[in-house]
Amino acid sequence: ASHCLESVEPKFAKQVKEGDIVVGGNNFGLGSSREQAVQVLKKLGVVAVIAASFGGIFYRNAFNLGLPAIISGDVDQIAADQILEIDLRNGSLKNKTSGDDLTIEAVPENLMALIEAGGLVPFLENKLTKKS
Repeated sequence: ASHCLESVEPKFAKQVKEGDIVVGGNNFGLGSSREQAVQVLKKLGVVAVIAASFGGIFYRNAFNLGLPAIISGDVDQIAADQILEIDLRNGSLKNKTSGDDLTIEAVPENLMALIEAGGLVPFLENKLTKKS
């Protein structure tokens, strides 16, 4: 985790705080075939990642580990240190610093269920426990 995203932002791991949201561009997480790419973001306190698009494996790993991966065509309207408010269910993103309402893709119900459960393993544990 101490080296997370250091090739993009050398001070990222030292500066990220609990509750922060990472904003990326196209194909965020491309080539990250291991869950650790998502795990370190969560360990550092990141609560969501917003990007123009995601690498497929990273995208699914994010939801499997309970980290929202949010697609938005408006990421270029977000600057560092701005305060964002996300409503996953309604597909809305408010830039509280600029006052802008930005667009995001609503998270599908099946992936929302994973987020609400805290990831795939807790989701399955809950599902199996209810059947017993």
